[in-house]
Amino acid sequence: MKTLSLLGSTGSIGTQTIEIVRRYPSEFRVAGLTTNAKIDVLQHQIGLLKPEAVAVMDEAKAEELERKATVAVYKGMEGIRKIARLEQADTVVNALVGSIGIEPTYDAVMHGKNIALANKETLVAAGSVIVEAIGKKGISFMPIDSEHSAIFQCLKGERMKELKSITITCSGGPFRDLSPREMAGVTITDALKHPTWKMGAKITVDSSTWMNKGFEVIEAHWLFGIPYERINVVVHPQSIVHSLVEFSDSSVIAQLGWPDMTIPIQYALTHPQRLPTPARPLDMAEAQKLEFLAPDTERFPCLAYAYGAGKAGGIVPAAMNAANEVAVQAFIKGEIGYLDIPEIIRRMMDAAPTHSHPSLQTILDIDKGTKEKAQLLVENDFRRQA
Repeated sequence: MKTLSLLGSTGSIGTQTIEIVRRYPSEFRVAGLTTNAKIDVLQHQIGLLKPEAVAVMDEAKAEELERKATVAVYKGMEGIRKIARLEQADTVVNALVGSIGIEPTYDAVMHGKNIALANKETLVAAGSVIVEAIGKKGISFMPIDSEHSAIFQCLKGERMKELKSITITCSGGPFRDLSPREMAGVTITDALKHPTWKMGAKITVDSSTWMNKGFEVIEAHWLFGIPYERINVVVHPQSIVHSLVEFSDSSVIAQLGWPDMTIPIQYALTHPQRLPTPARPLDMAEAQKLEFLAPDTERFPCLAYAYGAGKAGGIVPAAMNAANEVAVQAFIKGEIGYLDIPEIIRRMMDAAPTHSHPSLQTILDIDKGTKEKAQLLVENDFRRQA
């Protein structure tokens, strides 16, 4: 039986993880849970799973929960980090959104916990530090993203020296057929209408700008040790082929399935076992067609920015990620236009200082400083008039 700490238990990945835990009570138990502020949902989860402790990022909400909860309640970032280090847990599922996921991942690794990772920002901003720590600790580090899970499955049993390239698929989001002029008028309501996946607001917007796919390119570099020149992206509107792997003899292996996060989440938790899921079996006749198109980085520059940040290395990916977090939140709030998102990211990347081998603290400082500068940029140069 695996004992889990689940960071971000009230979000999309977190709630689906809990469904898997409840489906296989002989395989999993939960020692810790965290939320940002959804204490009503968290209290329901406490009743279902009986964890040893929970944490709430919003300190006022944490104090409110503490008055009625039957378990230990921690608060703020330090509370989240405590749940990541819980002695009772052997595996940490990181389903947090944003750079707040970096420190808990590092803490979990340093305390010898196995990791199931859905938090993209951990490897995007701090990949060099995290990968070095994983190597020293010798822990299991499993991806939850459908694309990286697909790559992992395609590589299983293969020799890495025979790997030629990997191709990450991209739905293209809701705006893949829009002109730049049409995209200038995009609203948050439009951006949240993803054609194939159901995700949280921030990730859905990232998917629409293709920044999410750029993040996945950087993650793939760190997860599989592949240079950026051998990581490709292709638009696949049906989201059935989740990624492809090409070998030295030009043979290609792909992993397929209907869009459903149950499969990659469960595989990250049960590997090397494969247990039944409620996911709908793939019927190729029902799928009818699979389309593949080259990405357009002129209309979607965030993908190109991510490649550039990854190749630059150092603190540039952290600056890119921080700027994106601020810009996306400003767009969600209606403070800036849709096409302002990549422009803010570009400016912050251009202003990023050079630092070849940053420490974790340097990365966290860059994250904080870039967010402050990006927020000023939003307020002074981009904020829409009421």
